[in-house]
Amino acid sequence: MKDLVISKETTEKAVIVGLITPRQPEGKVNEYLDELEFLADTAGGEVVRRFTQKLDNPNSRTFVGQGKLAEIKEFVEKNEIGMVIFDDDLSTKQIANIEKELQVKILDRSSLILDIFARRAQTATAKTQVELAQYQYLLPRLTRMWTHLERQKGGIGMRGPGETQIETDRRIIQRRIAWLKDQLRDIDRQKTLQRKNRGKLTRVALVGYTNVGKSTLMNLLSKSDVFAENKLFATLDTTVRKVIIDNLPFLLTDTVGFIRKLPTNLVESFKSTLDEVRDADLLVHVVDISHPQFEEQIEVVNKTLAEVCGSADKPMIMVFNKIDAYNHVPKDEDDLTPRSRENIPLEELKQTWMNRLDPGNCVFISAKNGTNIDELKEQIYRKAKEIHMERFPYNDFLFQKYDDLEAEAGNDNEEA
Repeated sequence: MKDLVISKETTEKAVIVGLITPRQPEGKVNEYLDELEFLADTAGGEVVRRFTQKLDNPNSRTFVGQGKLAEIKEFVEKNEIGMVIFDDDLSTKQIANIEKELQVKILDRSSLILDIFARRAQTATAKTQVELAQYQYLLPRLTRMWTHLERQKGGIGMRGPGETQIETDRRIIQRRIAWLKDQLRDIDRQKTLQRKNRGKLTRVALVGYTNVGKSTLMNLLSKSDVFAENKLFATLDTTVRKVIIDNLPFLLTDTVGFIRKLPTNLVESFKSTLDEVRDADLLVHVVDISHPQFEEQIEVVNKTLAEVCGSADKPMIMVFNKIDAYNHVPKDEDDLTPRSRENIPLEELKQTWMNRLDPGNCVFISAKNGTNIDELKEQIYRKAKEIHMERFPYNDFLFQKYDDLEAEAGNDNEEA
C-alpha cells in the first residue's frame, strides 16, 4: 500500500513518461501527459520534466527502451527526483525492472488516480470503494512488494505446509476484498432504499469530465456549499440536494467526474455512486468549453455513460461551462496554415456542430460568474416538468393555473 501514497507534507519532484505508438500519435501523447501532470499536481507532486519515446509497442521488460531508461536514470540521479510516473499501466515485471534500474518510486496512471481518490474520499462509502479498488490493484502486484518471499512457513489449520509468505499475503488480501465487497453490497442496499424513500421526485444528475465545474454549478443551483476546487476529482462523494425552480421541486445530484483511462477496478468499486446516474430522469452534461480537448472529453463521458451507466438514451441538456475562460488566438493575415479550434472565436464555434443541437438542450454558461444561469434554470425546469407531468398527469391543471397566475402578475407589472 505504501507504494501508492505520495507525501502530504512535502512536494515530491517527479518526471512523467509517455509512449508514442502508431495507435497513439505524438499530439495525443502530449495531451495525455498534460493531464497526467495535472493529476500529479493534484496528488501533491511537482513535475519537472517529461520524457517520450517512439516505439511500435511498449518494451515488455521496461516499457521504454534501454537507452531511454538510461536517459531517465541520469536525469533522476542528477536532479534528486523521487518519483517517475508512467502514463500507461505497467505490468508487475515492468515495475520491478524499472524500480531495480532507477531506484526510485514508480507509479503508473492507475496508481496515481487511486492515490488521489484515497486522499479525496471523505465518507465511509467512498473510503470503502477506494480501499477495494486499491486492493484489487495491488493483488496481482504483490511479488514486487515484499523482501521476504523466500521465507517458507509450515503450519496447521490456516496454511498448508510449505506455503510462502506471498501466498499468505495474497490470501489475506483476497479475504479483505471479499469483506469489502460485502460491505459495498450492504451500502448499495441502503442507497437503493434511500432512493426509494425520496418518493417520485424528478431526479436530475450533473455528469461530465472531472474538473469541468459540476460542483460549482451544484452550489449555484441548490444554494449549497459543496466543496469545489480547481483540481481533478475534487468531489468523490455523491451529493443530493432538493432544488425548487418556480413551483417545481426536484432532486439534483452531483456525481464523480470521469477521466480518460479510468482504472477498471475503480469504476467497478464506484457502482453504488454511478447508480445515482442510472436512476436519474434527466442528465445535465457539463462541459469545460475552455479546455482544448473538450470535444474528446465529451466522447469519453458519453462512452462511459453508455458502457457503465446504461444511460445513453436518457434526456440530456448539454451545458457548455467556463465561457468566461474561453480564449482564442486570431490568425495573422499572412498565416496560410489551416485554422485550428484555438483560432475560432466562441460565437463562431457556436455555429459549428453545436448549432445542430436542439436549442432547448444546449446552453452556454459561466457558473463562476453566473452568466446565463437563468436560461439554464428555464431549460431544466421545462425538461423536469415534462418528466413530472408524465409521472403525475393529474397535476397538469395545477401547473396551468400557476402559469396563468404568473402571466397575470407579469401583465400587471407591465401596466404599472
